[in-house]
Amino acid sequence: MYLVTGGAGFIGSNLVAALAARGEEVMVIDRLGSGDKWRNLAKHRIAGLLPPEALEAFWAAAPPLRAVLHMGAISATTETDGDLVAATNLTLPLRLWSLCAERGVPLIYASSAATYGDGALGFEDDAAPEALARLRPLNLYGWSKLAFDRRVADLLARGAPRPPQWAGLRFFNVYGPNEAHKGRMASVLFHKYQQVMRGEAATLFRSDRPDIADGQQMRDFVHVDDCVAVMLWLLDNPAVSGLFNVGSGRARSFLDLVRAMFEALGRAPEIRFVDMPADLRGKYQYFTEAPLERLRAAGFNAQTTPLEEGVRRTVQDFLAAEDPYR
Repeated sequence: MYLVTGGAGFIGSNLVAALAARGEEVMVIDRLGSGDKWRNLAKHRIAGLLPPEALEAFWAAAPPLRAVLHMGAISATTETDGDLVAATNLTLPLRLWSLCAERGVPLIYASSAATYGDGALGFEDDAAPEALARLRPLNLYGWSKLAFDRRVADLLARGAPRPPQWAGLRFFNVYGPNEAHKGRMASVLFHKYQQVMRGEAATLFRSDRPDIADGQQMRDFVHVDDCVAVMLWLLDNPAVSGLFNVGSGRARSFLDLVRAMFEALGRAPEIRFVDMPADLRGKYQYFTEAPLERLRAAGFNAQTTPLEEGVRRTVQDFLAAEDPYR
């Protein structure tokens, strides 16, 4: 049995779908709330669904676990409740690390490209304590993810007990099916599609930097299927551990993304620029791009999904479908 925390969420539910397709038993730790988040899991067999506070009791009584895949987090980059973020994004994964080390269970966890801050120091997935100490995230969420990465590095340096396999995955800008529950934190593709379906122009933020044109802010957009492929590969290669970037390896502009969406819809682009919200100013990444050399060197050779293809599949196979859930 696999344990997937955040298994009803965006990346987590796509992972659950892939594991279920392999015929695996999957226990999900998550909260569904009162919306349609349950639909992310509705098409797949799961062993059960438990809230996070039931983790300790489940662990005490659980059958042998093949791996823990920790995707659960407070992922809103605008969250300001430091105690909530620390409890969810630092204390909980540290407890999972200890439990996995005690029982000899592999642990794969979601880190984030938000740990790199504005990108001025680059995007190298170096797990050395001194490299991690140099990073300066722009928000509370990014700090919490970096704090856990740094604690893992410290535990490893001290020779403390560790899971037999561990992997921290620094996901870049992920898009794909099963995002509807994320609200403001859903991908740009999801939001632009909703705008267009309401009969509006697709809006993009104006640049507030003189060296970057409106719409030319760039991100490493990565399809969720590529993220899942990395995790499945890690499960199949238990000798591989480390901190790894997970992206497409190529930065593309927001204009590229939106134009690909209109192409998938068979429509002429209609784009309007708006001012950046005040709570994002000074905390906004203008460029991200994932170096994938460390992941490639570890043996992962699958090709990433080109942006135009990933957008086409997401729009035509899911967002525009009668049933948009995977």
